[in-house]
Amino acid sequence: MNFIHQPNKEKILSPEPLVHHTSHITNSYAGNWTSIGPYNEIVESKLDDYTYTMDDVTINYAEIGKYCSIASHVCINPVNHPMDRVTQHHMTYRRISYRLAETDDEEIFSWRRLNRVTIGHDVWIGHGAIIMKGVKIGTGAVIASGAVVTKDVEPYTIVAGVPAKLIKDRFSREIADKLQQIAWWNWPRNIIEERFYEFNDLETFLKKYGQ
Repeated sequence: MNFIHQPNKEKILSPEPLVHHTSHITNSYAGNWTSIGPYNEIVESKLDDYTYTMDDVTINYAEIGKYCSIASHVCINPVNHPMDRVTQHHMTYRRISYRLAETDDEEIFSWRRLNRVTIGHDVWIGHGAIIMKGVKIGTGAVIASGAVVTKDVEPYTIVAGVPAKLIKDRFSREIADKLQQIAWWNWPRNIIEERFYEFNDLETFLKKYGQ
């Protein structure tokens, strides 16, 4: 689906992605009911249905699931520089910008693409968190504000700190497994509307829809 730039005053969402006019999007995709906040930089990434970002978010080479909540000043996949070269400066691969060659060094960009970040569904990423290259974050996880995530995060866990470490499980493993089996994030819009108020009661929800 193509991005559509609209004023972001009332933030009334629709199936068309809502993208703040100050954001810069390159070769990326946003699903239905998505919202991209002000001053975002998004490069070669996918944001699935209902996911939203706040202001000053940077996302590079990432696959982000449905219903994710991304707070302000989050950075997902800050790209690495070539530390093995004489200089780490990007003139060695963004050569056109510096009039040093007629082509850029695609090897570096291919290397970056091979280290994509993968984020599951219903993940909450707190203010100022950084998700490093190649990390996988499981569905239902919580990344605390200011965390620097360097390793994979299990579904329905809460991590915090620098580097990020497990703080606690969000739910018991039994509940986490049931929620993943239900996979409510794949329900169509009409089912979400029909069952909307049931999302506030975990116990009843699991009894009704868990196997």
